[in-house]
Amino acid sequence: MPSRRELIQLSEEEIRAYMVEQKTLIIISNGVDGYPHAMPMWFYADDAGCLYCSTFRKSQKVLNFRRDPKATLLVESGEQYAELKSVLVYATVEIIDDFDAVCDALVKINTKGTEVDAAQVEALLGAVSKTAEKRVILKFHPERYVSWDHSKLGGKY
Repeated sequence: MPSRRELIQLSEEEIRAYMVEQKTLIIISNGVDGYPHAMPMWFYADDAGCLYCSTFRKSQKVLNFRRDPKATLLVESGEQYAELKSVLVYATVEIIDDFDAVCDALVKINTKGTEVDAAQVEALLGAVSKTAEKRVILKFHPERYVSWDHSKLGGKY
């Protein structure tokens, strides 16, 4: 008989689908004062399961990740306890400082979950390029997942 933990965990396919559906990722870095530094960020996931965000080069999270590349990431949803669903990701971060990569990531992040045509992409590229020089990409390489989906319990706790 499976444990309750096994009953609610998500499969690899379910995790991948969930990450595609969600827009906001809570990024937790190790702060200089020893406290976790948590920040909500929009993101996208690639086919290999890496997660991408863009932030300003001089932000606290970039300084934290330059010191210690370990990250904990959280995506969660659900308005009722019976709907609670989350994926916790333990990852290492790669900081990418490249103008074209930043522009590409910003377009992917800002169009996630929507269909856009070439003209809309071009317009968005023009808009994001105004701040891209000041930004970097945070590319998270997942090492381990912890997940739960209370809806799998069918209302029985």
